[in-house]
Amino acid sequence: MSEKTASLNFIEQIIEDNLEENPGLKVHTRFPPEPNGYLHIGHVKAICVNFETAKKYGGLTNLRFDDTNPTTEDTEFVDNIKKDIKWLGYDWEDREYFASDYFGKLYEFARKLISKGLAYVDDSTPEKIAEEKGSPGTPGVENEYRNRSVEENLDLFERMKNGEFPDGSRVLRAKVDMASPNMLLRDPLMYRIKHEHHHRTGDEWCIYPMYDFAHGQSDAIEGISYSLCSLEFMHHRPLYDWFIEKLEIYPSRQIEFARMNVAYMITSKRKLKKLVEDGLVTGWDDPRMPTISGMRRKGFPAAALRTFCDKVGVAKRENVIEIDLLESCVRDELNKTTARVMAVLDPVKVVITNYPEDKVDEMVAVNNPEDESMGSRIIPFSRELYIERKDFMEDPPKKFFRLGPGRNVRLKNGYIINCTDFVKDDNGIVTEIRCTYYPDSKSGEDTSGIKAKGVLHWVSAGHAIKAEARLYNHLFTDETPTAHEDRDFMEFFNHESLEVLPAIYVEPSLKEVSPGTQLQFMRNGYFCVDSTSSPEKLIFNQTVNLKSRYKPKK
Repeated sequence: MSEKTASLNFIEQIIEDNLEENPGLKVHTRFPPEPNGYLHIGHVKAICVNFETAKKYGGLTNLRFDDTNPTTEDTEFVDNIKKDIKWLGYDWEDREYFASDYFGKLYEFARKLISKGLAYVDDSTPEKIAEEKGSPGTPGVENEYRNRSVEENLDLFERMKNGEFPDGSRVLRAKVDMASPNMLLRDPLMYRIKHEHHHRTGDEWCIYPMYDFAHGQSDAIEGISYSLCSLEFMHHRPLYDWFIEKLEIYPSRQIEFARMNVAYMITSKRKLKKLVEDGLVTGWDDPRMPTISGMRRKGFPAAALRTFCDKVGVAKRENVIEIDLLESCVRDELNKTTARVMAVLDPVKVVITNYPEDKVDEMVAVNNPEDESMGSRIIPFSRELYIERKDFMEDPPKKFFRLGPGRNVRLKNGYIINCTDFVKDDNGIVTEIRCTYYPDSKSGEDTSGIKAKGVLHWVSAGHAIKAEARLYNHLFTDETPTAHEDRDFMEFFNHESLEVLPAIYVEPSLKEVSPGTQLQFMRNGYFCVDSTSSPEKLIFNQTVNLKSRYKPKK
């Protein structure tokens, strides 16, 4: 195997083999979401695979909305899907299509199959149809409507289109093979009656094509050379090929790859919708949700999601990806791109007793040591500060290198201080820590000779801005909440997945920070300014912690 071949994934290998046989073949892919919900982590992989594959071979990618079910679809979902794809960094240019663009053509395709004796109108109830299909080990039963004449079927199908029949009273089925071991080939439904208002075609149609009929034919109409989709559609491929063969249309090639399954996340829009409707999350863009909009609001960078998909690769077998790998990609990206700022999440006051009451020092802080071009900022330093409560202990152990009675510690970008005393309330809670500072120990100008092993972040009490922080945990308590056949996935919902800290303090440089801004809170993790944040009430969403738990498998 050549080095070049070894670096290809199996889809690219198929394409390169095809290009050797057909050098003029254009690599044309598509991403075909249903506008019935927001895109999730699984869609991120599908988007990356389709757009990146076409890009690699100088091809094109279409965006096509599979809007064949007016009951569940909405322009809100269309708009958010487009926003998500553009945010990820991909552009379909002028190639935006809808399955509804092809309703007339699909109707004619259906009439063609009827004329060939390959489709028929069935008056059976849904229950009867399901019963007659049999089981994987038992052949189906051909019912009385299967052998209607071509003329009668054409007449009934046209009357279905004209709205003469109520919902559910008739369907159009393909006449394939009621004894096929593939249940999807046992005379599948092609059209059903739905007197529903469509978000694009209005009330023009009252019959709508089923996904399995619209999907492959839409690919053919657009000249899609490679229909790249997840493994769940593998058993649908023989049916798509059957339609293409009988209709004698452009033969798109379907290639299936493993979908993106990430631990503690679910990739079912129906299940995500239930979380929204039951009020367990605040909406599709709740930062705990595995939706693209939720991850964006949480602070995940688009580049990190693309890197994650690249690292996971394109496989033929389903597996569950560690969520720590995803967070590691997020962390690596944010480490390069975010400013370091100071925020105290659980504040306790420090009073520097020998520091002048009216004095304010200006401390210079580097914004990001990984990127000098991000410059520096000025932070005010005063007599009264806030530090993290966990950074002080009354009786610290030997290896506790933070603040305790008689101990020295350096304040980041500031002075070295020494704890001399502390004050408790009636409940034994420390309310104030008293310290002295070494005037000649200023960071960058230290001539004191004093040693301090620990370095703490802090904010000036008189200059700090009060804000809210939202800390997140996994949305589910089980790595694979939908994998338990005998249990409802809702049993694993983590009711402690959100912790709100209503009174944190952040440095004054964040007063005018814009929603969506990503930051590193020193020693506390990466945070993002929430979309609902304002100067009157700053809200920060925790993105990921500072340390990675991900360990690559050997």
